[in-house]
Amino acid sequence: MLKSPQTDDLPCIDSFRTHPIRDVASALGIPEEHVLRYGNDKAKIDLNYLESLPAAKAQLVLVTAISPTPAGEGKTTLSIGLADGLRRIGVGAVMALREPSMGPVFGIKGGATGGGKAQIVPSTDINLHFTGDFAAIAEANNLLAAVVDNALHFNTAAIDPRTIRIRRAMDMNDRALRDVVIGLGGRLGGVTRESGFDITAASQIMATFCMATSLADLNKRLGRIVVGSDYDGNDVTVEDLGIAGALTAVLRDALAPNLVQSLEGTPAIVHGGPFANIAHGCNSVIATQAAMALGEVAITEAGFGADLGAEKFFDVMGRQSGITPDLSIVVATVRALKYQGGAALADLENEDVQALRAGLPNLIKHVTNLQDVFGQKVLVAINRFEADTPAEIAVIEEAIGALSAGSTASAGATAGAGDAEAIRVVVSDHFTQGGAGSLDLARATMKALETPSATTLCYPDDMALEEKAQAVVQRVYGAERATFTPAAKRELTRLERLGYGKLPVCIAKTQYSFSTDPKVLGAPEGFEVPIREVRLSAGAGFIVLISGSVMTMPGLPKRPSACDIAVAPDGTVTGIH
Repeated sequence: MLKSPQTDDLPCIDSFRTHPIRDVASALGIPEEHVLRYGNDKAKIDLNYLESLPAAKAQLVLVTAISPTPAGEGKTTLSIGLADGLRRIGVGAVMALREPSMGPVFGIKGGATGGGKAQIVPSTDINLHFTGDFAAIAEANNLLAAVVDNALHFNTAAIDPRTIRIRRAMDMNDRALRDVVIGLGGRLGGVTRESGFDITAASQIMATFCMATSLADLNKRLGRIVVGSDYDGNDVTVEDLGIAGALTAVLRDALAPNLVQSLEGTPAIVHGGPFANIAHGCNSVIATQAAMALGEVAITEAGFGADLGAEKFFDVMGRQSGITPDLSIVVATVRALKYQGGAALADLENEDVQALRAGLPNLIKHVTNLQDVFGQKVLVAINRFEADTPAEIAVIEEAIGALSAGSTASAGATAGAGDAEAIRVVVSDHFTQGGAGSLDLARATMKALETPSATTLCYPDDMALEEKAQAVVQRVYGAERATFTPAAKRELTRLERLGYGKLPVCIAKTQYSFSTDPKVLGAPEGFEVPIREVRLSAGAGFIVLISGSVMTMPGLPKRPSACDIAVAPDGTVTGIH
């Protein structure tokens, strides 16, 4: 376990200085023989060592956010700043974060290692190939796809080609590969059929990888993956094809979580990277368990807004793993709230209290969801930008104060006054000051952790699959109902008949709105969520419901971020924002 930096020989936190990764590992108590180094600045932690540790006892903080906008919210940046701030007040904080996908790095989003003085390093390596985990996941996925097509070619497995659910994967945005025809070339080309590609972060192998708790568990989960059906309608699995061992071998080294550090030397375990809009949006279970075993307080984040990543953290990942947060922090920016209220991107630098007030329902909806649906103790963190004014910040504090007063009054009426606590709003300057700028947030976090959350779920296991979907869209999104295409209804019925009815649902939808229309901002009500496709992710242990027009293979924007990237003669990469 990470020892207190006030009393032990940890790397210095008085300046922005990183350290050899073996020293960061040593401060966590990891023996050098269990540190699998990739150079001097990154390493993997031996799985055998992690499995030898006592059960995790650290408290867990989940960092989530309002619905994302082009103005930015900064969950990862705040998570890093908070961890650095906690170390500065003597708390042994360890982060568990997702690995970036190169698709968004070269697309529109850019890098995902924080920013300013709240970053994890080496940022270029992490944003690109890192230690090769994404490549291993893509290769395992594509090995499976190749074996399926090989079985069709030689007729060694009775798979109905019309039912094949495995698509190839690559870690890049490429709309031209969403739908393809494979097996061309006559007799030598295999069986001709329609298929397509998913981005690696949306693949079933990624989800399965991130839900696994050990190498043995990964092997079992991979064996359960359903690749299609035979002509009688029975599932054909990876185990039936006899390649669970081969897939596990490809993923063996990748399953060990990666250790890096912040600019201030705070440990970060970075592992796995499913998207929250088209997958479950959480880093690996192994990484979170490791952070909770090695630190006093573990900090993790879930992708996009709380309606996506946080909901899936509770209802999908937490339901299976037993991991529950002791505190949830909702990140908001003045800029993003003004955008939610109708302000144009070009005007976000200007004070606009009216637009800010109009955007506040989005923040309030996320906060009340976390409290009322998921039983969370909540802090609101304002990721401050230079143009934010005192009047704008005061509006946010006033709105959350009024919400707090209402919650406290309601709790007093039903359970005795004093049972509900006010929701604190804390302004953080981690981007410009690092951990020194998040000390107030760090202290507020430790205060909130004195009375941790009592986590609840959105729906029970034994609810019908369609009813589970209705629970999420009504209780979390604020929709009137979910609707289903005939094909989606048939597939839900089939999955329940085959015994998958107790699995949780993972809804894929746009990240930009509570609805399925990315242009509908704020906190809309009374809309419908159209479910057009159902995909079983048996290895990961959930069922994906694809809504609206969301795609599992993104496209590049008109001018990709890749156009800004260059390499200097000394090998330094620039332009990854």
